[in-house]
Formats: sequence, structure tokens, C-alpha cells
Amino acid sequence: MSELREAALASKAWPFEEARRVLKRYEKAPPEKGYVLFETGYGPSGLPHIGTFGEVARTTMIRHAFERISDIPTKLICFSDDMDGMRKVPGNVPNQEMLREHLQKPLTSVPDPFGTHESFGHHNNAMLRRFLDTFGFEYEFISATEFYKSGRFDEILLRAAERYDDIMKIMLKSLREERRQTYSIFLPIHPETGRVLYVPMKEVNARKGTVTFDDEEGREWTLPVTGGHVKLQWKPDFGARWAALGVDFEMYGKDHSTNTPIYDGICRVLGARPPEHFVYELFLDENGQKISKSSGNGVSIDEWLTYASSESLAYFMFQKPKTAKRLYFDVIPKAVDEYHQQLRAFPKQDLKAQLANPVWHIHNGDVPESTLIVPFAMLLNLASVSGAEDKETLWGFVRRYAPEASPETHPDLDKATEYAVRYYNDFVKPHRVCRAPTDKEREALQALREALAAYDGPVEDEALQSVVYAVGRERFDPMRDWFKALYEVLLGASQGPRFGGFIALYGVQETIALIDKALAGELV
Repeated sequence: MSELREAALASKAWPFEEARRVLKRYEKAPPEKGYVLFETGYGPSGLPHIGTFGEVARTTMIRHAFERISDIPTKLICFSDDMDGMRKVPGNVPNQEMLREHLQKPLTSVPDPFGTHESFGHHNNAMLRRFLDTFGFEYEFISATEFYKSGRFDEILLRAAERYDDIMKIMLKSLREERRQTYSIFLPIHPETGRVLYVPMKEVNARKGTVTFDDEEGREWTLPVTGGHVKLQWKPDFGARWAALGVDFEMYGKDHSTNTPIYDGICRVLGARPPEHFVYELFLDENGQKISKSSGNGVSIDEWLTYASSESLAYFMFQKPKTAKRLYFDVIPKAVDEYHQQLRAFPKQDLKAQLANPVWHIHNGDVPESTLIVPFAMLLNLASVSGAEDKETLWGFVRRYAPEASPETHPDLDKATEYAVRYYNDFVKPHRVCRAPTDKEREALQALREALAAYDGPVEDEALQSVVYAVGRERFDPMRDWFKALYEVLLGASQGPRFGGFIALYGVQETIALIDKALAGELV
């Protein structure tokens, strides 16, 4: 056994822990289908949101971990539930009136409000796939519409008709009394209107593989359960899909967790073994509300990538997946800097620590070198005090601080300067407020100004940090009050970088001028 496999089999990193649970399924014999199947589901009722990406990214991390501990081939399927009826019009898309005319139709039968694709479902699928492809995920995409209409689902649908009563028993236990009266696991697609009908079944004929029902106008219809004429309610669909595909692993949000016994039970009734599950906590917006793809709160995939790299997003997704996390714009700079801290730490770590490092899982073991020699938070502060409108302004300071650096030799830094200017102008500048210093802070700032004016040592982070520290140590206890004052008075922020590093980057004379402005009341 290789050293890597041995270490991976013992690693406490959550992707390896999940991978070992999947491997245990096949400790006696390999899968008959010839591979282990990871699945992630997507409900395309609105534009793809960042939680969707998180699900695929995390599943991919587990898949990669599995490939390090086993030689069984793997597949990842991204399954789009695009045959769902459109129950409401998303608030963040155009042509709302047009969409209202198509309520309850399968999403792949609703015209695209953007006018670019065959349907709204096709449009949203394309949005999802575009991002997954950009990030380089390896996956097979399956559309529920194609899955139902092509016949790939027919065998399981016929079995669901045969075992209708057993599946209904599982479902009825979970429903309120009034819903039980009309509930059916089958939802017919009306042959004339094309709408998904929520109507009771008059008959389910297992021998013929048909369902008979009355539509909303009281007309009786009989339709085959195969070929896309009928779809399953979403909870039965979940378990039936597992059975049809032979899914070995699927993760989903905490809002699904109470349904797990239902999904598993239906999968078993249909003759298959349920997959391993992983329930993750939901993302919240800055107000602590659940992020919703239809209301468009929180941060979208494209918005994150406007201000930071996809790797920083993957880093955010790796962290504590079973803990609820607020996902809003202020988390982006922190994620960027922590990701690069981990990149820098990686080469010095032993194998055990490397396998626990998020960057191993983000890059599937092929971890690049970080070329971000200035923290993103520092670049934001630099953009703030210099009023940077373009990245060249920041590069002017960087070149003086690190003459050997260039956009060619430090691509991470080059991208970060561009992101920092964009982030500063969109989020920091509109809300930046510097406050006036207190009398005690004013005296300390004057002392710092004099110490910097007399300073003739090296323009380096640690040396300048010592100067800042010496001024504060005589006047502040705790010291954090001194640094908080520097950030709030000079930078218009409640927290910031090591101030010595900021001075080294911004310049000693420039910092003296900044203090003078603060003392003259010009920053308030």
C-alpha cells in the first residue's frame, strides 16, 4: 500500500471520512455496475446560486478522496429536476407577465424569459453547466425531462406502479390529513395544457402500466406512466432516481434531512440499496436568512467571481460544511487571504497535515504555489487610502515594496489588485467613514508621526510594526484599542492588516501625510 493511500485511509479530513463510508459499501465485492456513483441534484426553478456550486464542489472533493483510497472507477452525475412544474415566478428574472401564463408547466416547457434558450429550464441548466465547466468539474449532466422521455426511467416507473401501495404507505405517514385525501406519487402531464397536475388517481394499473384520473374540469384521462407522460412527486422522485441510477452517495441541505427516511424507504421498496448521505448546513445571508435562489439574496456565483477567484470560493465551501455559515460580500476578503495562507503552509507540512489542508482537496493534491505576496485585506486598505480607480495605482505601491514582483511573475497578486479595486469601489468606498481621534488617540498619533519622521531603519513589516507597537504600548491597555483606533481613524475600518506591513507597502512618508490629514480633520 502506498504511503499516500495509507495516510488517506487514516485522515480525519471530512472528505476522506465520507469516502471511507462509501468504500465500506463494497468491502465484500465491487459494484455490479462497474463504478461508484456520486450524484448531486439541482432544482432549476431559478438562476443557479452559490449553494448549488457548493454541493458539486464538496461532492467532487469526496469523489477525489475516494479515488485515493480505492481503485474502483467513479462517476459524478449532476441531475437537473427540470421536469418540475414552475410553481411561482422567480423575482429576479425578466418577462414576469409572460412567465405567469406558463405556471405549473414543466420548466423545460416554459419559454425562456431571457430569449436565449429553448426553455427556462434549458436556460438555467446552461447557467449551471457553464459555471461547472469553467471550474473544471468532471461530471455527466442528466436532465430529468430527457431521463423521463427517453425511457431510461421506464423500468423504475413501472416498478413504482407495481409497488404503488407500498410507496403510498411511506408517503401518507408524512402528510397532513387533508393532503392524504388527494395525494398520489404520480403527477400526470396534461395532454392538452401541458401542465403538471396535482390530482388524485382513480386507478393505477400495474399490469398495463397506466394511471387514470380526472383533470380539473372533470374529464377522465388514462396515461402510461412511462415515456414522460407522468412524473413522480419530488420526494418519491428522489428515492426512485437513486434506485434507477444505482447512486452510492448524495449530499443535500439540512432542509431535506427529515425526508431521508422517506427517500431511503422508497429506494428500498423499488429494490435498491439507498446511497450514503451527507447533510450539510444551509447558507445564510448577512441577516441570517436562508439563501433562496428564487429571491436572489446572498451572493451569486458570478458575483463572487467578480471580486475573487473560484479557488477562494472552493475554500469557503470546504470549511465546516456541517456548520451554518453566513455567505455575503464581507466574507470574500477573509476567504481569499485564508486560502493563500494555506497554500503557503502546504509545502512545509508533513503528509498527514497536507491531507487535512483544504488546498489539497481544492486542487486534488496538485497544489500550486501562492504568488500573493500582499494580503488581499492589505490591498483593500491600500485601495482605500490611495483612492485607487485601477490596479496600476496599487502596482505602483507594490513595486516599491517588492521590486522583483510583476504581473507576469506574480499572477495571483495581479488578479488580486484588480479584484481589490473592484471590491473597494463597490463595497468599501460607499460606506467608508473615518472618525475623529479622541484626545488620547490624537496624542498617540502625533507620537507615531514623530517616530516615523525620525525613522531611518529598513522599510520592512516587522521593523515598522515595532515602531507602531512601541508608541501604543506606552499608552494603551489592551493594545487592540490602539490598533482599532488606527484602523478607524486612518482607514475607515474596524479592523485591518498588521499596521507595520501597511506602512511598508504604502510608504513611510505617505503614512505621515495620512496621519497629518487625520489630525487636521480632513479624513472625517
